Amino acid sequence: MAYSLDFRKRVMRIKEETNLTFEATSERFGIGIRTLFRWQNSIEPKTTRNKPATKINMEKLAADVKKYPDDFHYERAGRFGASITGIFYAMKRLGITYKKNPKSPRGRSYSAQGIHL
Repeated sequence: MAYSLDFRKRVMRIKEETNLTFEATSERFGIGIRTLFRWQNSIEPKTTRNKPATKINMEKLAADVKKYPDDFHYERAGRFGASITGIFYAMKRLGITYKKNPKSPRGRSYSAQGIHL
């Protein structure tokens, strides 16, 4: 559960004003002690997780996509020794999406079947 910044500041301010310990503050507001310690170090909530790919080499993945453009994620995952989900997110980081047809396929129209509406 993410707490808003104003709530975090209010809790820490009340803790300081009333000279509460971390245990007492935890009981008063129903927040874990570890959470209060984290807020003491950095009160701003973390909005993104900035973690680079660790197992999948992005240059090799880009070359693999150029070499095998029609392969499925599970086929790439087998070549790279990674999970299908890992391949999906790595390709998303590269900005590569599924192939899309430029035009929608046309079905048979009613007039071709002799039906007039």
